Amino acid sequence: MKAYKRVLIIAIMVAFVASIGAAFVTPLSAGAGNASTTAAVTSSTARVGNASTAAVKTTPIVGAAGWHIQTVDSSGDVGPYTSLQLTPTGWPAISYLDYTNGHLKYTYKDASGWHTETVDSTGTVGWFTSLKLTPAGWPAISYYDATNGDLKYTYKDAGGWHNQVVDSSVTVGLYTSLQLTPTGWPAISYYDMTNGDLKYTYKDASGWHNQVVDSAGTYSDSYTSLQLTAAGWPAISYFDDANWTLKYTYKDAGGWHIQTVDSAGDVGRYTSLQFTPTGWPAISYYDYTNGDLKYTYKDAGGWHTQVVDGGGDVGEYTSLQLTPTGWPAISYYDATNGDLKYTYKDASGWHNQVVDNVGNVGYYTLLALTPTGWPAISYYDGTNGDLKYAYKSAS
Repeated sequence: MKAYKRVLIIAIMVAFVASIGAAFVTPLSAGAGNASTTAAVTSSTARVGNASTAAVKTTPIVGAAGWHIQTVDSSGDVGPYTSLQLTPTGWPAISYLDYTNGHLKYTYKDASGWHTETVDSTGTVGWFTSLKLTPAGWPAISYYDATNGDLKYTYKDAGGWHNQVVDSSVTVGLYTSLQLTPTGWPAISYYDMTNGDLKYTYKDASGWHNQVVDSAGTYSDSYTSLQLTAAGWPAISYFDDANWTLKYTYKDAGGWHIQTVDSAGDVGRYTSLQFTPTGWPAISYYDYTNGDLKYTYKDAGGWHTQVVDGGGDVGEYTSLQLTPTGWPAISYYDATNGDLKYTYKDASGWHNQVVDNVGNVGYYTLLALTPTGWPAISYYDGTNGDLKYAYKSAS
């Protein structure tokens, strides 16, 4: 079954690349979103070697009953490649693929309900979306253009959506991960399928700057997850498919530094990277060999790796968040049962929960936490072909 899944994943990837063949309304909130473009993704000061004090683990995530599940979009086969962000007041916004039409879509919720827009409908576009919101609430999205094999980026302001081609050198732009600097400049990690390379790009006043980060094999360096330090330095977790290992890289004044984090079998798919409050990296990912969800974090003693959930085939489509005090929370897919699951850790250990088990659900999860620690998840309902959203509250 595992071997079949590996072949299927490759076949699907080749198929959709081979098959390459809007209306804009109001923003989430008022503001000159993405207009504060005055500073580049610069690298002036940095944490050398990502070294810091030990990760703090003191206060658990709020743990109480009450998951609420909503169908957000059911207009055809919609919802793969979801990416979720919450506004400062807790309203959700989601980017995703309309698979039926091959369009990039975006939806957000306010007091009157969900508002859905088609962002890009030029060809077959909208794979591997990654969404961020500016401080003023405007959306920005990185994504893959399957028609042309390009990395694309779009942002919205008072004038509507602005779609850009970022990298069109070869077949590039799979597994995108987007971050924005405090002043609104975008930075993206992504996969170069033609050369099997991990790439990184950032924008400043002079335009986009595309870099090859890791070129250590054929069809490697996928499932990227990007974070930026407070000083603007990039760090990326990713899967090295040439060696079947989880890798982590970060940049400082000396350049890129690449580490192998876990090489115990075929490990490292569906990576999700976060930084602890003191700057240490933490990563959730899938152990393909054993069918386990795994979590690893780094401190002064090195990397510490844990099996979070096993006993079946669990751990695909991971999405990691950390509380302000450093406790991890992860959304993921249980392939054995076809369920959406969520887990969090506190002083007593990991607490694994089934969130949605109606049909085959839980693909393409993206987790966000409210300021008070409640989880919210966007995901794809494979049975019905719908975009769904789940959140937890006290009631």
